[in-house]
Amino acid sequence: MASNTIDAKTMAKLFLAGAKNLESKKEWINELNVFPVPDGDTGTNMTLTIMSAAREVAALHDMGDIDMQSLCKAISSGSLRGARGNSGVILSQLFRGFTKGVKEYDEITIPIMASAFEKAVETAYKAVMKPKEGTILTVAKGASIKARELADSGMEDMAEFMNQIIIRADEVLEQTPEMLPVLKQAGVVDSGGQGLMQVLKGAHDAYLGKEIDLTLSDASTSSAGSKSSGVNMEAQANAEIKFGYCTEFIIMLNKVFNIKTEMDFKAYLESIGDSIVVVADEDVVKVHVHTNDPGLAIQKALKYGALSNMKIDNMRLEHQEKLFKMSQKEASAVEKPVADDPRKDVGFIAVSVGDGINEIFKGLGVDYIIEGGQTMNPSTEDMLNAIEQVNADSIFILPNNKNIILAANQAQSLVKDKKIIVIPTKTVPQGITAVINYVPDMSVEENEETMKNEIVNVSTGQVTYAVRDTSIDGKEIKQGDFMGIGDAGILSVGTAIGDVTMKMIEEMMSEDLELISIYYGSEITEEDAEILRTKVEEKYSSCDIELQYGGQPIYYYIVSAE
Repeated sequence: MASNTIDAKTMAKLFLAGAKNLESKKEWINELNVFPVPDGDTGTNMTLTIMSAAREVAALHDMGDIDMQSLCKAISSGSLRGARGNSGVILSQLFRGFTKGVKEYDEITIPIMASAFEKAVETAYKAVMKPKEGTILTVAKGASIKARELADSGMEDMAEFMNQIIIRADEVLEQTPEMLPVLKQAGVVDSGGQGLMQVLKGAHDAYLGKEIDLTLSDASTSSAGSKSSGVNMEAQANAEIKFGYCTEFIIMLNKVFNIKTEMDFKAYLESIGDSIVVVADEDVVKVHVHTNDPGLAIQKALKYGALSNMKIDNMRLEHQEKLFKMSQKEASAVEKPVADDPRKDVGFIAVSVGDGINEIFKGLGVDYIIEGGQTMNPSTEDMLNAIEQVNADSIFILPNNKNIILAANQAQSLVKDKKIIVIPTKTVPQGITAVINYVPDMSVEENEETMKNEIVNVSTGQVTYAVRDTSIDGKEIKQGDFMGIGDAGILSVGTAIGDVTMKMIEEMMSEDLELISIYYGSEITEEDAEILRTKVEEKYSSCDIELQYGGQPIYYYIVSAE
């Protein structure tokens, strides 16, 4: 490109190109995960995060009128709500900070870009309670430092500016194994940092004018385990049209349009149509919806303010009579269910997978189960949807996975009408212990302190299989081996599930432990589980042994000792 500045239209193209490049490399990035487990999901999490924003950017672009403010809102809010896993949340925070640095400008220059890079890094570091070097944060910081250096030197060539940043960031990425011994031991660079590099490289290629297919496929835009809030215009145009009127307008707000209001409005639009795009700013909201009754969308929107720039197109004139058959009654019949239980003081949300473990949580009084875990990290929006469904003044969230805690914290920061308390449970057994220790007669603050104190007394071990050869924690691992993974690393490796599980438990045990709980997964028979319990009872006769059906995938056994 000839210009050395970047306008909103170009920025949208660069962002979509970066998203597409990340999506194309996601499986390769997944394989960079340190532990050779079948749930290496950094690439998947980062892709789902950026694609959540890419859907909104693509839809905004298709609506024609695009400006930097609207684009930045789409990138920031889309990635924020779609963020999954630690890497996805950090990526969303990088985007959030970056967009804060550029949203006030119609044209982005190199000095503006350098400042935005610094704002991105500052925002991402603040989002992590204990930032660790040798990660995506370090790679982003390296890029930011180089950007500032180049801007201060007076560089004016935007293409070369981007190229130099990528070269430096790649150098930092290659150094990550020296910063984190676990990376060096596994022989890989940081997977999150590699994901960020693919975004930068994709954007750079687009700036250089390389031919890139920016079409968002269904596979890349769908969110595992959650309802899509975005739209792929081109794909839907080629598909069978269910809703005939393309309806667009702008709401000139006369009341606060916060995150909950936005979610409620989107939920209503989903009940009467599809291809939903709602891009909110401080004063205006851009709306796009395909519906069979534009009047319903308009009537709802009028509750929030006056309307302007209204446009309604009939997308299938040949079926005009059919388009008017959908009545208001039919529309409301599919309206998103909202929690209608009486308001209570305290509620619980837990992330869980496996019908047995789900039932355990429900039996302990958990109000809402978010299906997910190792192979499917719930997004921030999944958390927000769950919070909306629990009719309580205070809600405890149990992430039950270290890779979900940041998404829960991010959801907590977005909720204003309820008190959200995230208990940083890293495993299912910790989550169960937290709920068990809840005392209704104690205050929310006292319960929070008690639960946080109790979960640290729970040791967890999980048995799964290796997806590749590697050497880690002093153990040689072959593809197909079974592994017992503890809170701090791999405890046992072998070719027999029972032996690996027993060795793992042995490594977990200490003299003061009194209870061993075993949850067997979907691939383990009750008979085999009973055999294991008998062996554990014989070896640890002074402990109480509990065996329960968990039904979890991927992990043959989850064991807790406390």
